[in-house]
Amino acid sequence: MADGGVGAGGRMAWIRPRAGERKPVDLKTDQPHTARMYDYFLGGKDNFPADREAGQRAMAGAPDIARAIRANRAFLVRAARYLAAEAGIRQFLDIGTGIPTSPNLHEVAQAITPDARVVYVDNDPLVLAHARALLTSTSAGRTAYLDADLRDIDAILAAPELRDTLDLSQPVALSVLAILHFLPDTEAGEPFTLVRRLLDALPAGSYLVVSHGTPDFAPAISEQGAAAYRAGGIAVQLRRRDEFAHFFDGLELVDPGIVPVHRWRPDTAPADAAGASVVPGRTTKAGTGVDEDGLTEAEIDDFLADDPSGIATAGLADSQVNMYGAVGRFR
Repeated sequence: MADGGVGAGGRMAWIRPRAGERKPVDLKTDQPHTARMYDYFLGGKDNFPADREAGQRAMAGAPDIARAIRANRAFLVRAARYLAAEAGIRQFLDIGTGIPTSPNLHEVAQAITPDARVVYVDNDPLVLAHARALLTSTSAGRTAYLDADLRDIDAILAAPELRDTLDLSQPVALSVLAILHFLPDTEAGEPFTLVRRLLDALPAGSYLVVSHGTPDFAPAISEQGAAAYRAGGIAVQLRRRDEFAHFFDGLELVDPGIVPVHRWRPDTAPADAAGASVVPGRTTKAGTGVDEDGLTEAEIDDFLADDPSGIATAGLADSQVNMYGAVGRFR
């Protein structure tokens, strides 16, 4: 990828190599990867045999894992809508973005507030290869992609991609979705410390959005799914509700608090009842292309109503989802 270029309407499209020119990257396609497995569960095509085999092993132990992944994406959409429409948030920092899956965060936020600014952060080379799909913004707003690791907080906070896109003196919504369960505890309590360091850089009025796998509802099934990841060399640590709650220490939880992701402010519109699903790899409405005005709310509803895999999220039991979600306000 080249250094940041200029996007439509003169907006800077940031994709910058870290510390010099990037060397060719080995995607390690013979090994499963969390982002590619996630893409596989969503019905996407950006995955390889090792990812599909690991995904199939996970589904053998946890048959509803694909439904849980879709429920997590639907949670992202509802949380983004709440933050943009009701909380008045105009800036978003999404860490652990994964392979672009429409509607992306900026499409949801900018459909409500066109001047919204979004920075995506991920360190997976395949996500980087698709980053251009995340840099389609409205003319009033802005998006940027930062190639960085969640564990390198200093690099994230100092990056020009972030500093030139977000004003950290104004409220920011920090989202860390379905990624923290891949960070085991250390003596320093690494995932909790990382989230706290990010929050400490944000002003009062900012928000935190987290989703995380849990064994609370179906311990045996959840552990079988986690074991399939571990068998592929991917660390997993599921956390119970009281552990998950520590991510929100000192924050004011938005109603309904800590709940399974499909129970967080579920939509009552027919689109959600029919199955709030997502369309991997699509960044436009089929056949229309992308213009600088982005997607409308009606188009996003169309995406959510479309369920090409036939796997819907409506009517799921907690024991099928096995993932907590919550939104908290930093006072």
